[in-house]
Amino acid sequence: MSDEVIITGVKKESMKRGIYILPNLVTAASLFAGFYSIVSSLDGNYSTAAIWIFISAICDGLDGKVARLTGTCSKFGVEFDSLADLVAFGVTPALLMYAWALKPFGRLGWVAAFLFLVCGALRLARFNVQVETVESKRFVGLPIPAAASMVASTVLLFYHFGWPSSFKKLAILGLLYLLAFLMVSNFRYHSFKDPAFIKRQPFGFLLLAVVLLIVIAAEPVIMIFAVILLYVLSGPIDYVVTWPRRRRLEKAVHKGWEALNREGDSQPR
Repeated sequence: MSDEVIITGVKKESMKRGIYILPNLVTAASLFAGFYSIVSSLDGNYSTAAIWIFISAICDGLDGKVARLTGTCSKFGVEFDSLADLVAFGVTPALLMYAWALKPFGRLGWVAAFLFLVCGALRLARFNVQVETVESKRFVGLPIPAAASMVASTVLLFYHFGWPSSFKKLAILGLLYLLAFLMVSNFRYHSFKDPAFIKRQPFGFLLLAVVLLIVIAAEPVIMIFAVILLYVLSGPIDYVVTWPRRRRLEKAVHKGWEALNREGDSQPR
């Protein structure tokens, strides 16, 4: 799941030289899908609104790849992509959840929707300033397209089972608060940008991918929800699993500093 176009290698440019059409056109398509999702939410077509969020996420995943494959990365494209992401994956899902399920909560409901939006904006801003210092294989915090996709898949799951939006109201409210927290957290999420991922893999990996595609095709709504939920939870799970190793590393570093300090104190002055 792509968040923004990577800035690495982008040179200082002048708007007088023009802009690249193809990647920015894909970004505009993502923005259009997000806007049409808002229109659908205002019309009460919430399942349609959720589908358009997924279309926007697909376009968002393509614009960066198109820019890199065609060598058309630009500072303008990066800024345009971030602004489009804020609308498509911040404003759109926040409005969808408020109109669909959170309105009965009153102030608590619109505060949850706004918190989702502002945390998404903070997530994008942090990504933009950390893009040169954080490894590209990992995202710090839940990517905003993943959070928006979680919202969309939840809506589609309710429609799939025929549940009204009033079903499990507190769970929906809690989900929005959880997604807002995960976006601004320090949990690390896989970015799927590792070049080795598309190289040769064991045969069993291909077999597993085929089985997964068959299962998704059989029950697309349930499986898409399950896959996105697993990705959302992968950050906290990875943090818990790797906690003992990080503690050992921190202790080793601390002992190393203590040894260096003792050695420095013992040196004649």
